[in-house]
Amino acid sequence: MNISGYGVKEKDLPDLVPYDLAELALSANPTELREIAAFLLSAATEMEAMGSKFSHLHLADKNRKFEGSPHFVVFNDEI
Repeated sequence: MNISGYGVKEKDLPDLVPYDLAELALSANPTELREIAAFLLSAATEMEAMGSKFSHLHLADKNRKFEGSPHFVVFNDEI
């Protein structure tokens, strides 16, 4: 597993390249945490079903409640 990302101030820079993070802090309420957990379980199921055809999945694409939140993306580390 790898955690990468970039800051809010960097998101609009040209040629943006995510960097490895040493720590991830998730500030959410219990309902949001359960919805994120459901997304992760669903992503794992989809990844297993699609195999190498699974590239990535965005939380906001699966749950519109998170459209205004920072991007939360799951990538397949096997491709």
